[in-house]
Formats: sequence, C-alpha cells, structure tokens
Amino acid sequence: MSPIDEPNTGKVSSRGGSGAALGLGRQLLRRKPLAQMVHEAGSGTEGRKLVRSFGVLQLTMISVGATLGTGIFVILGDSVPMAGPAIFISFLIAGVAALLSAISYAEMAGMVPVSGSSYSYTYATLGEGMAWICGWCLVLEYAVSVAAVAVGAGQYVNEAVAGVGWVLPDFMSQPPGAGGVLNIPAMVIVLLSMVLLMRGAKESAWVNTTIVFIKIVILLFFCAVAFTAFDAGNFEPLLPMGTAGVSAAASRVFFSYIGFDAASTAGEEAKNPQRDLPRAILLSMAIVTSVYVLVAVAAVGARDWTWFDGTQAALVQILQEITNQPWIAAVFAIGAVLAITSVVLAVLYGQTRILVSMSRDGLVPKVFGRISAKRGTPVAGTLIVGIAVALTAGLVPLGALADATSIGTLFAFALVNVSVIYLRRKRPELKRSYRAAFYPVTPILGALMCVYLMVNLGGVTWVVFLLWMIVGLCAYFGYGRKHSRVAALSQHDYETLSAAPIEHEVFAPEQRA
Repeated sequence: MSPIDEPNTGKVSSRGGSGAALGLGRQLLRRKPLAQMVHEAGSGTEGRKLVRSFGVLQLTMISVGATLGTGIFVILGDSVPMAGPAIFISFLIAGVAALLSAISYAEMAGMVPVSGSSYSYTYATLGEGMAWICGWCLVLEYAVSVAAVAVGAGQYVNEAVAGVGWVLPDFMSQPPGAGGVLNIPAMVIVLLSMVLLMRGAKESAWVNTTIVFIKIVILLFFCAVAFTAFDAGNFEPLLPMGTAGVSAAASRVFFSYIGFDAASTAGEEAKNPQRDLPRAILLSMAIVTSVYVLVAVAAVGARDWTWFDGTQAALVQILQEITNQPWIAAVFAIGAVLAITSVVLAVLYGQTRILVSMSRDGLVPKVFGRISAKRGTPVAGTLIVGIAVALTAGLVPLGALADATSIGTLFAFALVNVSVIYLRRKRPELKRSYRAAFYPVTPILGALMCVYLMVNLGGVTWVVFLLWMIVGLCAYFGYGRKHSRVAALSQHDYETLSAAPIEHEVFAPEQRA
C-alpha cells in the first residue's frame, strides 16, 4: 500500500513516528505534498466525504454572501469620519488590494481545490510553521468577523421593530461599551446560522443565495432613494482628513472585503472546482466592489460626512430622514438583518471547513474534522464553533473585533500571493485551470498592498494581533506539533508523495453528481 492510499484516520503513522521525531526546524519547513492534499480531499475523513453539490452560482453567492453588507451595514459610521467624502476612494483602495489577492486565490483554488483555503495553499508551499500561522489567522478572520458582523444586528433589529412601537432595551441589544451587557440579537443570528449549517451544506447554500439576492435589491433600493437627495456640495472638501485619513479608512474598510475567499473553502463541495472556483472568486469581487462604491457615493451625496460620526445604522436612518415613511425604514432594516445573517452564515461555513482541513492534518483536534454520515457536514465542529462565536458576538464590542480581524486577514492574503510565486517557480508543470494575469506583478503588488494596509492599522491592533499569535504558538507546540500527520511521514514516504503528480481524476465528472 502506498502512503497516498493509507486510510485517513488522523492517526500518526507508525513508520514515521510522532511529529516530534523531526527536528523543530525541519518540521516547521516541511510542506504538505500536493498529491496527498488532493487525494485526501477526494477520499474524505475516515471514509466520509463532504457532499459535492455546489455550482458556480452557489459558490459565487457564498463569497458575495460572506462579503457584501459587512462594511456598508455595520462599519460605515466608523469609517466615514476617518476619510470624509473620499470614503468611496478608501473602498476602491481596499477593493484593489482585495482584487489582487483574489486573483492569486483564483489560481490557487483552481490548482488545489480543497477546503482549507489559504491555510492549505500555505502548507503546500511555505511549510507547516507558516501554515499554522495562516490557519490561526483564518480562525481570527472567520470566527471573529462573524461575531463582528453580528454585533451590528442589534441596532437594525430595533429599527425593524420600531414601526410597531417596540424597542429592545440597550442592555440586550447593544454591544458592551455602547450601553449594552449582552447583545442578544447578535447571539441569536449566530446560533440560527449554526443550526442551518448543521442541517446540510446544500440547504444552507440555497438559503444564502436567496438572501444575497434580497440584499442586493435592498442596497440598490437605498441608492435609488438616496440619489433623490443627492447634493454634490457634500463632496467638498473631498479630503478633509488628508490622504492619511483615506489610507486609515481603507485599512478599516478592508474588513468589508473579508469573505471573498469563502468560495475557496468550498473546494471539496464544488461539482467542478477547477473550473468554478476561480470564476466564483473573481465574479464575487466585481459584484461587491461595484455595490460598495455605489452605496458609499449615494450615502455621502445624501448626507454631509460629519453626519455619520457615531451612527450605527446609517443607511436606514438616511432612508427614514429622506422619505419620512417609517415603514420604508422598517422594511430596509429587516433586509439589513437578513443581509447580516447571510454574512454570518457564509463566513461561519468557511470557518468550519478550514478546521476540517486542519483537523485532517492533525493540527487541531479530530472532532473538528468529523463528518456526519447522515448530514455530510462537520456537525460537531459546527456546534463548537457556533457556540464560541455566539458568546464572542454577545460580549465583545465591534471596533475591537473589526480591526483585529482585518490584520489577520491581510496577513493570510499576503501568504497566498507568496504561494502563487513559489509554485510558479518550483512546480511550473502543475495543471492550472486559471493563471494569475500579469504575473509576477499581480501577486507581488497583492502582497505589498496587504503589508501597506497592515501598517496603517493602529498600534493597539498590532498588540492584539501579536497576543493572538502568541496564543496560537502555544496551541501549536502544545498540540499541533505532536499530532502532525505530515511530520509523521517517513522521509521515504514524504519524498515519494512530494514527487507524485496531482490526481485531478479525483474530481472526475462521474464523481461530481
């Protein structure tokens, strides 16, 4: 039996010993063979595979659902005072940075169609040490961004029920630091999304697709109303806080683009991943950036930029002031709650799939990779993640979450750009269903843009990020290093797998039904 055909039990190979048998330096640099990675995706965990049910529409809507709405519905009131009327330029800068990384993601997703996203790509190129750091950043990106988005739900729930005279008290509808004690709406949205994901990926995808279409319609409706009150004078002066303010706001609103990579976490549930993943990633970026810029221009055109300071539900308040019709604001607020729900649903989905890959490699406990025979989903892992995220959403304020999420995401995106360059140089023979345009300029600029935006984040954010990394290193040395399946491979098996071709037939058409 060849090493690639060994049962994927998650146990350490007796031939290779434990991960600790390797020297630390060699283990941190040991890369996961691409052939092993793709083979495991095709064979599943303990014989149980994720169900392949997603086409390009569902994949695109996963990315759009995980992205569109985050900044516009939740963080606009925090970012406009930083950039002034030029907030749309901040969205463009952040969008360019995200697009450059999206191009690299598209190449990697078409070549390595597995569920681990940038964690898997980094493991295949830069080794176990950087893969762990990337995976730990993705935990920060996905789990914490879910909580951050859900935090903003309380205000929109209040706006939605205001039409019938109901008001949720601040202690149960606002985050700590804003007069609240426990943000109940945020927790409820996370828990409902968790239950839906536990039922099945196909059902969750169709619910998400429906909500995304509703979300796009209500944002376009907002633009139509806001442009009736458009005042070009609101854009003068364009840069009241200077270019530094625009850059700082770009770093903040980059949070709005987190999630476009969610489609890459569905590599093992796509019917035709090599073809559809690159298309979904790039199409979602085009949709999201266009809508963000349009809504930002409409919002600032309707209200002076100083009006946004301290506003938590800016769009619904603009609608109410323009139309003087409470029912319109209530309908929009309901749509906003649905939009936030779709973000939570799609990003929570991505988090659980990344943990499946990390568990398969032995770097996190096996419970996160356990696939339900009945549902075809990681039920236990989804339950654990959902409860942890719900508690975070209920107890942690938005500002601290948003910035911490951005810095972890930017670091992970930079690693993907580096991975593209590495594999182009070291494995040029690999089949690529999509090749990054203008290589090597695109991945180099993508990595540099990520570093630029990281530098513009505040000192407190860097301290939080470093503390998060320290906790991650403790987790790695306490568990991951000892249980790594790649480190457990004998040198002979490792070299054999590293030289093996990628089994693209694992995803043959007859297996995609």
